[in-house]
Amino acid sequence: MNANRTANRLLDKRRSGIILHPTSLPGPGPVGRIGSEARRFLDWLEEAGFSLWQVLPLNPPQGDGSPYACISAFAGDTRLIDPEDMVRDGWLSADAAGMPSSQALWEAHQALESAGDATWDEYRAFVEKQSDWLEDFALFVVIKQLQGNRPWWEWPAPLLHRERSRIEQLRAEAAESLEAVRFAQFVFFRQWTGLRREANNRDILLLGDMPIFVAHDSADVWANPENFDLDERGQPRTVAGVPPDYFSETGQRWGNPHYRWDYMANTGYAWWMRRIGWALEELDALRIDHFRGFEAYWSIPADEPTAIGGEWRPGPGAAFFEALLERFGELPLLAEDLGVITPEVTALRTHFGLPGMKILQFAFDGGDDNPYLPENHEELGVVYTGTHDNDTTLGWFESLPPEDRARVLQRLDEPEGEMPWPLIRTALESPARVAVIPMQDALALDGSHRMNRPGTTEGNWGWRFDWGDVPPGRAGDLRRMNEDADRIPDR
Repeated sequence: MNANRTANRLLDKRRSGIILHPTSLPGPGPVGRIGSEARRFLDWLEEAGFSLWQVLPLNPPQGDGSPYACISAFAGDTRLIDPEDMVRDGWLSADAAGMPSSQALWEAHQALESAGDATWDEYRAFVEKQSDWLEDFALFVVIKQLQGNRPWWEWPAPLLHRERSRIEQLRAEAAESLEAVRFAQFVFFRQWTGLRREANNRDILLLGDMPIFVAHDSADVWANPENFDLDERGQPRTVAGVPPDYFSETGQRWGNPHYRWDYMANTGYAWWMRRIGWALEELDALRIDHFRGFEAYWSIPADEPTAIGGEWRPGPGAAFFEALLERFGELPLLAEDLGVITPEVTALRTHFGLPGMKILQFAFDGGDDNPYLPENHEELGVVYTGTHDNDTTLGWFESLPPEDRARVLQRLDEPEGEMPWPLIRTALESPARVAVIPMQDALALDGSHRMNRPGTTEGNWGWRFDWGDVPPGRAGDLRRMNEDADRIPDR
């Protein structure tokens, strides 16, 4: 296999995009929705000359709201459902748009069941087609509610071990609650599929995000324990993280259970095939978080309090991607290859024609060999001013000492430039096939608007923009920058 033989729809044209998680969209409710405001955002992207919308994982988060620690790798985040779209589709009366989401969903379910029309048939077909993950997810959600939200390894043994008689009893006792979970998933994916169709009609690709690991307290681990390195009590034997480095003397202990890659290989990576296959039904391309873990991963004994006692173990490597390629015929993937990356990881990425990431905020430390400097970019890549884990570009720049600010602007050949525009122009003018800008940078917002501060657990994931934050003419300004950088693809 070589790069020339590996199709990747991300790279078919020179294009640019915006990172904005749907929770950050404007509108009523505690998070953004994938209805009218999302369609308005697509209009703005098209006006500004962008042809890619990058989102964070769309799965249902745990209590802290992080889309990188979810209760399912398959299910959708039903907080994003727009009740107004159910009104628009004729499922609910106009006054139902202000109902609590759970009530609106159940009334829509009842209305569709009574009508028994093509949409009800569509729902029943969805339940049947997605049963391999949907039934386990529904059971997980309902049992968790009945068990006071306790993690699954603290459930009574018959539920923990999924004893057939107890599960069947639960299906009968909680039939309505299980049906509510199924229907909410149907509505989420129906609305998301409609949004993707709207995006593709504008020649806008949807780039999603897939963490390599899954949360221990998730439907995935409870329902498929054989895929994970667990003991008989459901506890991890080893957990994920990264070793000590320049940034942390103790490394990072993430706590996700590791996969049993040997077992997965014997199944033809069946669980991963389902996971990626389902994601590619809903997205045009995927960013694989912590790509280096496929070449080698840091394995930490579960009883170690830090990452110091871990060791590198080989990942599935090329065999995994060969299996994906055989199954899907192409690999529309972006490899998150930030941090300390070995030649072996780079070789794996380039062997399959997968673009890597270049973050411009990282470009100004070190010498001329810094790989993030624009002159060191390659076409097989995706360049960012920053990501959801970085400060906004304006916040980053304002945090630098005055002499470093001057050095950055001089390096960008814009000594009198006003951030974030020199960095945005540099990203757009990069030889990298794709350039992506956080929405905060497109709006020139300061560091109080950042999405996430890695290593912290409070105050993250809640940022939202308002249309009042968008200056008049900003879309036109960005479109001219995209045109100058040859990033508006011909249809």
